[in-house]
Amino acid sequence: MEPVRWEQVVKVVPSMDAVVKVFCVHTEPNFSLPWQRKRQYSSSSSGFIIGGRRVLTNAHSVEHHTQVKLKKRGSDTKYLATVLAIGTECDIAMLTVEDDEFWKGVTPLEFGSLPALQDAVTVVGYPIGGDTISVTSGVVSRIEILSYVHGSTELLGLQIDAAINSGNSGGPAFNDKGKCVGIAFQSLKHEDAENIGYVIPTPVIKHFIEDYEKSGEYTGFPILGIEWQKMENPDLRKAMGMKSDQKGVRVRRVEPTAPESGCLQPSDITLSFDGIDIANDGTVPFRHGERIGFSYLVSQKYTGEKARVKVLRNSKIHEFNIKLATHKRLIPAHIKGRPPSYYIVAGFVFMVVSVPYLRSEVCRLLLRLLV
Repeated sequence: MEPVRWEQVVKVVPSMDAVVKVFCVHTEPNFSLPWQRKRQYSSSSSGFIIGGRRVLTNAHSVEHHTQVKLKKRGSDTKYLATVLAIGTECDIAMLTVEDDEFWKGVTPLEFGSLPALQDAVTVVGYPIGGDTISVTSGVVSRIEILSYVHGSTELLGLQIDAAINSGNSGGPAFNDKGKCVGIAFQSLKHEDAENIGYVIPTPVIKHFIEDYEKSGEYTGFPILGIEWQKMENPDLRKAMGMKSDQKGVRVRRVEPTAPESGCLQPSDITLSFDGIDIANDGTVPFRHGERIGFSYLVSQKYTGEKARVKVLRNSKIHEFNIKLATHKRLIPAHIKGRPPSYYIVAGFVFMVVSVPYLRSEVCRLLLRLLV
């Protein structure tokens, strides 16, 4: 991690007043007694003000919220906030405050473009270890498709070497021009790694905002509901009937709940998505000298939009116009803040199986008893 340079701080100072501290009271569901909730607990994190009287923070910062309050820099007042939308997959939440006093004297942050490798970034927020605002700096060390821990999905992300500690979540990352280029959201905790933090970049943030503005609610990031295999092996390409100038990835499995199940089949070779050729390793051109996983192209679309997918099947090329949708898992990864649904009959309690339930104490206890 580089030391904080004065020149970087000077450019960020005018934007610091838009960074707020988020106080949340959480009440998680009780999966052993689904008609009740667990004991309340409190947390603090960071957020920042954008246009339209809105505030952005992380979804995990306000998950299962019963009350959310915001405090501005230099203020002693906590303002009651309303959660407008929670994007579980992208780990972003949008808030607003009814009190007009909160918005006085604050200039909303402006978004910058996606930074390049080695570009300087400054992370601002309210991490643990103190009550006042904190500033750390570093550089962009990697840009790729990342695993979003809270969302159980994969989207574009930035890896930086600035420290991101508990409480930094939801805080903005600024470029050297003082514009927001991302939201701090997670870090890598490993004995062999130090100061590896991750930032949600502006393409993902803007997708979340525009999705909310179009639909009046968060609808999610669409996916191409397939599992695929790289085609880097020349013998495998030959066995699948691919010509020397053809590249793509092999469909191993099609999700039964996905719209693609009506047209794509296992062993299809996906050649292109929306006219952009897919390489044998599953990547597509990104920026000058860079490549990225083709799922990035899918994530840039909106739910309900159509995409042209070209496949090779039995040595013949087929093109399908697929209406994209969000991932409808057979076992939901999230209950999205809602209490779990249940049904009681003859003294037995039945619940919908979900990943949060499988991770709960009651399920682990039942599995232990069965073993």
